[in-house]
Amino acid sequence: MSTTVNPANDIRKQAHQGSVAAIIQVLNEELTDLGVRTRAVFDNRVLQLLCEAETEDQLSVEVLPQRVKAILEEISPRSIRRVNINSRIVREQQLLWLDEINRDPDNQVLWSKEITLARQNVIKYFFEDLQASFSGPSTSFHSHSPRQQREKQQFWRGTLSGLGLSVLLLLLGGGIFYWLKGLSTSSSSNPPINSAATSSNNSPNSAPASIASIPSTTSTSTASPRPTATTVANPASPASPDPFAAAVRLAEEASTEGTKAQSSSEWQAIADKWGKASEFMAQVPASDKRYSVAQDRTGRYKNNQTAALQKAR
Repeated sequence: MSTTVNPANDIRKQAHQGSVAAIIQVLNEELTDLGVRTRAVFDNRVLQLLCEAETEDQLSVEVLPQRVKAILEEISPRSIRRVNINSRIVREQQLLWLDEINRDPDNQVLWSKEITLARQNVIKYFFEDLQASFSGPSTSFHSHSPRQQREKQQFWRGTLSGLGLSVLLLLLGGGIFYWLKGLSTSSSSNPPINSAATSSNNSPNSAPASIASIPSTTSTSTASPRPTATTVANPASPASPDPFAAAVRLAEEASTEGTKAQSSSEWQAIADKWGKASEFMAQVPASDKRYSVAQDRTGRYKNNQTAALQKAR
């Protein structure tokens, strides 16, 4: 089996996949103009990088770390986020250079600086690998048979199709969930408001009716004294208004005014209405069928009052 030298794009691909040897080769090529050579080793989830040059000027701490960071973020090597850059004047080959630096950092390096690479998008990783698999076999895969290459492409196609279907189902399920949630929210909140509005609209009409019945009963009381008890009982209904309806009416006014309010005095007036509406809701007796709704709105109206007071300050 013949061996061939990988082209530059294959070296970058290997560096992207996390090959330390490929990362060193890319860095050496990119830093040629600075006269900097690099060595690297992956230690404790940190890429330990040694940069060597003939002079200190070539190892400027203001220039070199930013240059290395830009190169590494461009190739975005997998599983590498932290990079510790060590710099020193070039020396003879030392296989244990990291041990020497750890043993005596003050005398072994000019400076050390740790950088953190920006995290790349996982989905971008996936599609880059997928694109690489469809772009045809690289020189490092020449030993693969056509059948193996077809099987690999079919595998990636199936994976992509499965991923696309999963994303579609996830989006569809999320849309249905929020749609049903919106329906349940509207159905639980709208009917009490409508019924309250109906009761509030009907209560003013019922009051004149009861008042109007007073003259008729009074006029007939001279002819037949027996309806007198009914005449006395009817005027009591206007004296005790429906607290639920009154609270809803104030809440609707406060909500409408809240869309137009700008000054502190306007927000103060709105806060007073919300507070009064909360007090009315608290007066609904436990025997009333709307008692549970009234208890819930008592707290909500109180929260609205607090929010309006904050805007009034």
